[in-house]
Amino acid sequence: MGLWEAVWKSGVLGAVQGLTEFLPVSSSGHLTFLQKILGYDLGGGSMTFINVMMHLGTLIAVIVVFWRDIVALFRKPFRTLFMLIVATIPAGVVGLLFSDQIDALFDGPKGLLYLAVCFAFTGLLLLVCELVAKRQKKPHALGWGSSVSMGLMQAVALFPGISRSGSTIVAGTLTGAKREDVAKFSFLMSIPVILGSFAVEVYGLIKEPAAVTEIGANGFIGMAVGVVLAVIFGFLAIKLMLRVIRKANYMWFSVYLVCISLTCFWLNALGIF
Repeated sequence: MGLWEAVWKSGVLGAVQGLTEFLPVSSSGHLTFLQKILGYDLGGGSMTFINVMMHLGTLIAVIVVFWRDIVALFRKPFRTLFMLIVATIPAGVVGLLFSDQIDALFDGPKGLLYLAVCFAFTGLLLLVCELVAKRQKKPHALGWGSSVSMGLMQAVALFPGISRSGSTIVAGTLTGAKREDVAKFSFLMSIPVILGSFAVEVYGLIKEPAAVTEIGANGFIGMAVGVVLAVIFGFLAIKLMLRVIRKANYMWFSVYLVCISLTCFWLNALGIF
């Protein structure tokens, strides 16, 4: 792979990973879309190693923004830490049991159709959330009920096209919790998810160590660019999302998701991909 191609591909991947990991539009859905439309091979070999590093970039972005909250998790009485652990369990269980089946479903001939349905579902969720959030009069502090609901929705978001941040924020908001609490908890929930993805991909590399050496000098330069972009765009996405949540203005995200859903339906109907 030439230097320009490596920088271009990794740069796009890093920017998309950083933005869509935290905006309510589904990072896995967009990466699947890239794979199908642009011909990106996101599985196996050297791309697995690049995916590992992109996840590292988004993890750095979360830590930079929420480092004080992360430190506070390990201070007594550890209530938020325990809620975070419990909220992570559903996605962990579903991921371990069904991740291969989910991947096979979206890699198949009807992958774009399923992706279209999931994008539309996320758009509908955000629309409902905006209507409910603007009518809230006395929101309460985030508690166990809200955290468990957010954890269950995070498991649903393992399907590409269903946004992790979007679905968890919707779940927390619909339980009546304060939007600021919901936002912070949702972003903290992303840490074990990203770490889990990181661990799975590292395990894949352990089984296929030659993938690292296959990248070459150009690949490493491109990957470095991608990681930097993942950090920058991840940071910007978090800051933007915090402002959006305070105003409960999800309409434009919903419109965007409907548009990309219709695009997937159209491409599937044409049978191009």
